[in-house]
Amino acid sequence: MPLAPQHPPQHWLAQGRGSPRLVLVVVFVALLLDNMLLTVVVPIVPTFLYTTEYEGANSSVAPAQTEPAPPALKAPLFSSLFSYFDNTTVTVSGSDSPLGVPNGTESSLQPPSSPPAPSRGCLEGDEFLTKENVRVGLLFASKALVQLLVNPSVGLLTNRIGYHIPMFIGFTIMFLSTVMFAFSGTYTLLFIARALQGVGSSFSSVAGLGMLASVYTDDFERGNAMGIALGGLALGVLIGAPFGSIMYEFVGKSSPFLVLAFLALLDGALQLCILQPSRISPESTKATPVSTLLRDPYILVAAGALCFSNMGVAMLEPTLPIWMMQTMCSPQWQLGMAFLPASISYLIGTNLFGILANKMGRWLCSMIGMAVVGVSLLCVPLAKNIYGLIGPNGGLGFAIGMVDSSMMPIMGYLVDLRHTSAYGTVYAIADVAFCMGFAIGPSTGGAIVRAIGFPWLMVIIGVTNLAYAPLCWCLHSPPAKEEKMAILSQECPMQTQSYTKQKPLREFPLTEDSDVEENVE
Repeated sequence: MPLAPQHPPQHWLAQGRGSPRLVLVVVFVALLLDNMLLTVVVPIVPTFLYTTEYEGANSSVAPAQTEPAPPALKAPLFSSLFSYFDNTTVTVSGSDSPLGVPNGTESSLQPPSSPPAPSRGCLEGDEFLTKENVRVGLLFASKALVQLLVNPSVGLLTNRIGYHIPMFIGFTIMFLSTVMFAFSGTYTLLFIARALQGVGSSFSSVAGLGMLASVYTDDFERGNAMGIALGGLALGVLIGAPFGSIMYEFVGKSSPFLVLAFLALLDGALQLCILQPSRISPESTKATPVSTLLRDPYILVAAGALCFSNMGVAMLEPTLPIWMMQTMCSPQWQLGMAFLPASISYLIGTNLFGILANKMGRWLCSMIGMAVVGVSLLCVPLAKNIYGLIGPNGGLGFAIGMVDSSMMPIMGYLVDLRHTSAYGTVYAIADVAFCMGFAIGPSTGGAIVRAIGFPWLMVIIGVTNLAYAPLCWCLHSPPAKEEKMAILSQECPMQTQSYTKQKPLREFPLTEDSDVEENVE
C-alpha cells in the first residue's frame, strides 16, 4: 500500500508556484479590489458631502424644519409649521391644544417659504450641487494624479527588483487607504485617502500587468490572460458602485469600506502564499529607457487610445450622479446602479474581445470601440430617467472593454517587436495613459459642467473619441526593428503567435537554482 505524502498542502503550493495561472489569479484579485475601491466611492461621496455639509449647515440655521415636533406642546414654541399632508405652512397663534392642524379659525395659511426635500424627490441647493461638481471631481482625480506621478518610478523599480515586492507594497498601501476611507468624516480626509489609494494602485497595476506579460510570452495566450485580468478590473467596477450605494443607503458609510478591507487582507495572504515577496528578482534583460519608449509613435497612439476612451467614463463618475440628483430626482441607491449596465458590458467586452481581438485585428477592434464610445457618450444626455441610461452606459462599457482588451496586449507586443522584452516600463506608460484619463476627466469635467452644462461635456468628450478613432489604423502593421525582422513574421505582424526572447522563460517565481543558472550563462 503506497504511503500518502507527508505534506500535501506544501507540496501543492510548491508545484503551483511555477504555474502562470496562479500568477493570473493574484493579478485578477488585486485588480478586482483596486477597482472596487475605485468605484465604491462614486455614489457615496456626493450624497455624503451633501448630507454633512449642506444639510448640516441648514439644520443649524433652521432646526424646526429638520427635527420632528413633540406630540403635544402647551406653549407656542414655533411661529410656523409645515404640513406634509397638504404641503402648506400653518401659522400657529397661541393655542393650548395639542399640535394639530386648525380648522381655519386660529390659523392662517401661507405659501411655503422653503419646501422640504422629500426622501425620493429632488434635492435642494442647486448652487451647492453645481459647486460640488468641481470638488467631487478634484477628489476623484486625486487618485489618478498621484498614480500618474508614481507610475514611472514603479516601472523602473520593477526592472531592478522584480514584480513580487512592488505587488505586496501595493496591497499594504491599498489596505491602509481602505481603512482610512471607512473612518474619514471630512472632505480633506477623504481627499488624502483617495490620493493614498493612487500610490497603492500604481504598485499593483504596473507590477501585475508586467508580471503577466513576463510569464505569458505567446501572443495569443498573453491576449487571453490580459483579457481575464482586465475582467477582474471590470468585475471590480461592476460590483463597486452598486455595492457602495446599497450599503451606504441601508447600512452606513463605513460598511462597504470595512468589507473591502477584509477582502484586502485575504488578497495579502494569497500573495504571501503564491508570490513569496521576500527576495529580489530583477529582469533578465535591460529595459528600454522610458524616454525611448515615449518617442515611439506607435506606443503613443496606443496610449492615447487608452487615455481618451477611459476619459469618457472618468468624466461621468463625478458628474452623472449629481446630474441625476438635479434632473431625475434620483434616490441614493440609483446613483450607483446607473453604472451597472456599463460595468456588466465592460466585463463581457474584456473577456469576449480578449480572444476575438487577436482574430479580427486589435487595431480594428480598438478603432470600432472608440467610435462606439463617442456615440454612447453623445446619447447619455438624452436620458430622462435611469432606464434611459441603460443603452448609452451599456454601449460605453462594452466599447471600453474592446479598447482595453486590445491595447494592453498591443503594448507588450510593441515592446517585443521594436524594443527589449522588459515590460515594467511599457506598462507603466500604459497605466500613465489610463490615469491621465481619470485625472483630466474628473478634474476638468466638473469645471466644464459648471461653465456650460452636463450635455455639452458629453458632446466634447464624445466628439474627441470619434476624432481619435481613425488613428488606430496606424497600429495595423507597425514595422519591426531591423535586428528583429528575422524573428517575427512579415506577412501578418499583428497576429504573430510567439516571440523569441533574449533568454528562455525561467520558472516563476524565481528559485535559488534559477539564479545559479543565470550566473553560469
